[in-house]
Amino acid sequence: MSSARKRPFNTLAMHGALILYTLIALFPVFVILINSFKTRKKIFREPLALPDAESFSLVGYQTVLKQGDFFLYFQNSLIVTVASLALVLLFGAMAAFALSEYRFRGNLLMGLYLALGIMIPIRIGTVAILDLMVSTGLVNTLWALILVYTAQGLPLAVFILSEFMRQVSNDLKDAARIDGLSEYTIFGRIVLPLVRPALATVAVFNMIPIWNDLWFPLILAPAEEVKTLTLGSQVFIGQFVTDWNAVLSALSMAILPVLLLYVIFSRQLIRGLTSGAVK
Repeated sequence: MSSARKRPFNTLAMHGALILYTLIALFPVFVILINSFKTRKKIFREPLALPDAESFSLVGYQTVLKQGDFFLYFQNSLIVTVASLALVLLFGAMAAFALSEYRFRGNLLMGLYLALGIMIPIRIGTVAILDLMVSTGLVNTLWALILVYTAQGLPLAVFILSEFMRQVSNDLKDAARIDGLSEYTIFGRIVLPLVRPALATVAVFNMIPIWNDLWFPLILAPAEEVKTLTLGSQVFIGQFVTDWNAVLSALSMAILPVLLLYVIFSRQLIRGLTSGAVK
């Protein structure tokens, strides 16, 4: 069979596998969404059934909006996530450009040092981080979370972006230097647009752990005015009684920004993940 005949079959198989994977990945989200619109009795008796006239209920959403300050929690999570991603992409891209573009003694060691954060979880240093935040007066502030999440995301950002930046044509950058462009202009106008899929990949991979994290908000920013959405949702989970309607409703609303990000960056994300894999 010729390669021309194999190609449509391979493409069809790839699209079928992608659709199947998407359905499997979205199934838990679908279950959470449908159960957030049902009464508690129906949640436990028929968790996979769609809400009908008998089981439909908005009591969970009403509880979330009345108890606690959901919009403040959402705002705090949005500020922390957007600011952290902006710093990760900025400093990660700058460090990756320096490592991939300039050859100097210790280049390899510097790259390995920056990549250590991928292998060593940042939570190991929780006690030291808490002491540092206490000494600097940043406890119960959003800046504490932003700085920690920036440090957490930089190793992966540098590792991914440096590999993509090495693939940018040297002739293109040398031509820009001959034309008198500065290194900052080359970085901002030539390199960054060409590695946009990698930037989207780094953004998506870092957003989900930041948005869903409970550990650092609970330790560094537990005050009511700086609670994140994940920490604020814990008010509905008690030691003996859990308001499942409110928990599922809060989770449903928390899922929306992540789904929106995937919709916006899905094409760039797929390009970043598959770049170089298919010729």
